[in-house]
Amino acid sequence: MSGATMLSRAEAYLAERRGLGFELSRAGTLTLAFARFADANDHEGALTSEIVTRWAREDAMHADPFTWAGRVNVLRPFARFLADHDPGTVFPQGNPFGKGHRRIAPHIYTPIEIKALLDAASRLTPSGGLTPTTFTTLFGLLAATGLRISEALNLTCGDIDEAETQLVIRHSKFDRTRLVPLHPTTSAVIRSYLAIRAKHGVLDRSAPLFLSEFSGRALRYDTVRNTFAKITPKLGIVARGGHRSIRVHDLRHTFVCRRLMLWQAEGRNLGNAMVALANYVGHVNIGETYWYMQAVPELMAIAGERFEARGNENGRTLHG
Repeated sequence: MSGATMLSRAEAYLAERRGLGFELSRAGTLTLAFARFADANDHEGALTSEIVTRWAREDAMHADPFTWAGRVNVLRPFARFLADHDPGTVFPQGNPFGKGHRRIAPHIYTPIEIKALLDAASRLTPSGGLTPTTFTTLFGLLAATGLRISEALNLTCGDIDEAETQLVIRHSKFDRTRLVPLHPTTSAVIRSYLAIRAKHGVLDRSAPLFLSEFSGRALRYDTVRNTFAKITPKLGIVARGGHRSIRVHDLRHTFVCRRLMLWQAEGRNLGNAMVALANYVGHVNIGETYWYMQAVPELMAIAGERFEARGNENGRTLHG
């Protein structure tokens, strides 16, 4: 294998892993990107630490060390595969750019900000076409259900029940399937969207729910990302989380946090509510749901107030 290009080695690695059942969507894309980078820079022979760290920095020049660290980590399984065939393989020791995994506090949209986003989407061109309705429905659905963007884009018309009261989310994270009940107002929006969507393509069960008006195929994530990046700078929304700018994925975070804030304000038993919420949004580990309690200042404040109130009640009981 030492005489092969890095791209051919990467393709062999991915074929082997996918043959074992691994999806490797993002990891596969980055592994191929690295291989092309190595070949374009005339790298020959065994893998070296130098070409790995160079790719991590140069191919993501405007990113931060955390992003570079994540890119290095993506290549670790590929390096192990190469080492099995070429003992001269060398991979960076330790974490040259620091840890590659962390959870950053998200931006939590206010209702006014969500309305501004939907209004901006409704003004997309062509006016009166499918595109404005598609993006207002997509962004609204993410905000109203907390779906992952990939889950929403993978929806087909057959994933909506006949009464349009729930969605079937298939092959989600870890290949899990779940039902997502819809609020009546969300169902009404889906119903209106389907009426317009029907004019742009058949609505059989296998047809994509969110359709690109220009390609006639399923809406792609890069199109959503580019459209979001196009309309949001004009909204003047300042990111309040740990990221530099607001993101589509923050709509999911917002749904989770607003639901927890509402339950806290109502005095609900959060132990039982957390289990229901984790199932609704598709968290495999309930710890992912509890993470919001310490990551989002608004939730921490409400939790602190409840804790203080209970402490005062216990104090009155003891001294009463």
